[in-house]
Amino acid sequence: MDGIRINKYIASSGYCSRREADRLVDDQKVMVNDNLAVAGTQVFDGDKVTVDGQIILPKDDKIYIALNKPLGITCTTDTRDETNIVDFVGMKERIFPIGRLDKNSSGLILLTNDGDIVNKLLRAENGHEKEYKVRVDHKIADGFKEKMENGLPVDGQITLPCKVTITGPHTFTIILRQGLNRQIRKMCDQLGYRVVKLKRVRFMNILLGDLKVGAYRNLTKEEIRILKES
Repeated sequence: MDGIRINKYIASSGYCSRREADRLVDDQKVMVNDNLAVAGTQVFDGDKVTVDGQIILPKDDKIYIALNKPLGITCTTDTRDETNIVDFVGMKERIFPIGRLDKNSSGLILLTNDGDIVNKLLRAENGHEKEYKVRVDHKIADGFKEKMENGLPVDGQITLPCKVTITGPHTFTIILRQGLNRQIRKMCDQLGYRVVKLKRVRFMNILLGDLKVGAYRNLTKEEIRILKES
């Protein structure tokens, strides 16, 4: 997909004119994906552009970002909570997490200022695949996979069928189409295991990939399109 020149990109945000954008680039105040921009730098879908540390977005664009949430950050917009995810990301615009990850879990979480898509995705949460990597406190016994996949009692109901792949003596991946509170931990508790590490690596079509802990990126147009069509 074709990119857009950095001066045009900044100007399209309403931040300043193209000529002033050129000056900002020359003064080494513009970064693209944490790399210093130069005259003629191209900006592509998903790139993060900042001027003096301020994120620049084309005018009227909605924000859709993927964050690799660290342990200890809480998926709340309540700023009275010192660990809230909004202050951690530090955007000027008001954004909301799509769903949640436990404070003691890490990995992929999406945030946006598009309230319509938040409500839409949360209403249909049970239809969306979410994939996690999990480590438990002792060796996984025979029958664990089948019991997890066939459903276990959690919060007064039997969990929906899921997909489990054993990846090591103490580790497995699990794909859920359900979003009960602390579901994986409670399922493991039912079988006598304690989760010691839980990391989300996929939400629908969006992968965590090699995104560093605490870092975030803009979603691509294709990722946003699939989200909106879900």
